[in-house]
Amino acid sequence: MSLEEYIRRVDFYRLGSGATLLVLLAFYSPVMLLVLSPTYGALPAHIFHVYGLGIFAAAGWFLKDQVQLRLGRLAAYMLPVLAFWTPTLQYFVMQQSSMLGNPLGPVITELFGYYPLALLTVAIAGKQIQYSLHLEDMGDVAAEHVPLVGSYLVYSLGEHFAKALLSRFIGFTVVFSRAGLQFVIAILYAAVVPSKMLLLAIPSVLFSITADVHFGGIGGVNSAIQSEGYSILARQESYTGYISVLENHNDGFRVMRCDHSLLGGQWTKMAPGYHPQVQDPVYAVFTMLEAVRLVENSHGSHRVDAGSKALVIGLGVGTTPAALMKHGIDTTVVELDPVVVKFAKQYFNFPSNHATTVDDATKFVKRALKTPSAHQYDYIVHDVFTGGAEPAELFTIDFLHDLSSLLKDDGVIAINYAGDLALYPTGLVVRTILATFPTCRIFRENAPPADNENQDFTNMVIFCTKNIGAPLKFRSPEQADFLGSDSRKNYLLPTHEIDPAVFDPIPKGGSRLLVDKEVKRLYKYQDRGALEHWEIMRKVIPAAVWENW
Repeated sequence: MSLEEYIRRVDFYRLGSGATLLVLLAFYSPVMLLVLSPTYGALPAHIFHVYGLGIFAAAGWFLKDQVQLRLGRLAAYMLPVLAFWTPTLQYFVMQQSSMLGNPLGPVITELFGYYPLALLTVAIAGKQIQYSLHLEDMGDVAAEHVPLVGSYLVYSLGEHFAKALLSRFIGFTVVFSRAGLQFVIAILYAAVVPSKMLLLAIPSVLFSITADVHFGGIGGVNSAIQSEGYSILARQESYTGYISVLENHNDGFRVMRCDHSLLGGQWTKMAPGYHPQVQDPVYAVFTMLEAVRLVENSHGSHRVDAGSKALVIGLGVGTTPAALMKHGIDTTVVELDPVVVKFAKQYFNFPSNHATTVDDATKFVKRALKTPSAHQYDYIVHDVFTGGAEPAELFTIDFLHDLSSLLKDDGVIAINYAGDLALYPTGLVVRTILATFPTCRIFRENAPPADNENQDFTNMVIFCTKNIGAPLKFRSPEQADFLGSDSRKNYLLPTHEIDPAVFDPIPKGGSRLLVDKEVKRLYKYQDRGALEHWEIMRKVIPAAVWENW
């Protein structure tokens, strides 16, 4: 048979239909992770996602003949119905997240809709592709494996395209929200496989429109969480996660949330007549970061704020850079996420006239080093999100060495890191910092727990200088350092010091330092820290708030 004759035999309509179904399933994979992240966290959502998807997709491929035999066209007609019901089923399952736990919760959530959808999609698409190619004359091996390899390539390309598209456009419109994308995918399934069975999806569609708080405005969310004493002031999808601003009305504080974590917060309930120049942060660690100003210079003298320059990597709610600016320090802030900048200015009193640089910190630092007139900074504050989901590339010895080049010879750097002191990633990061800067001291936010046999998860700040031989000392704070704040009176001067020797042990197969080319190897060690962080966050904010976003 000639190639021309073979091409005439190919059923391109069926081939296109099968390929389209695989692309839709591929698009749903990263969307499903986005849906799980606000309730379970980004890393825990990933732990078993690929394995579960692989198992159900493989089952769909090898059972495609049985699915065709037993269900016939009904199997295809069920696809859009199941796609429409998946958000509704998962809504009710995620309301039980505390009972299900983590990482079991994400797996069970995906069992309600997504994994069955994957099985049916692969079974139907695989059979359509196999039928359309007409490879029977070439033998059983070709008839089975060519469609299999082709299907895998179509899925892989679709997933890569989906990830690139989502990273660029997530949050751009309601359609490109995680809840909206589930609805869009269901509509596209219905367009590929139209049938009268879509009438069965009407109850789910009505529920999504009228009762699913993930689809509606913030009014629905506030109705669901008001009994917990919380309300949501603003929310927006972004490529770093689901960002929202939460107000606690009982205890009087406001926080900025990213997925299943907090970027920071400030107290809003204050005594009459109490007006600090910069709002008190809810976490003492953000006050501790301001202690970079208290580190004595190499001559043992006080540092002078006037004329000093600071670089802050990671904005959060902006408490630390706002305090540095209030002291008269020329402060440059680099933040990856524009939504974080917007919310910090609108809801956390970060100076609205400050020109924050929205950029990847690694790119900013590289450009700064190549600029002939590059500034060197008296202070650098490294304060990016950690707690099991840290951007590891910002803790490599390569990046820290570049930061060191931007720090004046007598400058000070403060690095905030949250993690379990006993876990490998924490030790790896601390050892890398200590190897970069010759003189460092490590302080934790609170005193160590009485029983820390199983875990010791804490916020800590590593203060370092480039001075060799000169000890790192803090001067006693003065009244002006407190900016009229009781929190700064209590927490500005670090007190709970950690012995660096705690981080000396290296587990078998581990590395002493974190380098750029080995960043990906760290990811597999971050899961346990992320799960510990999830448990801590459930104690800080009620489950209902996390579940309803």
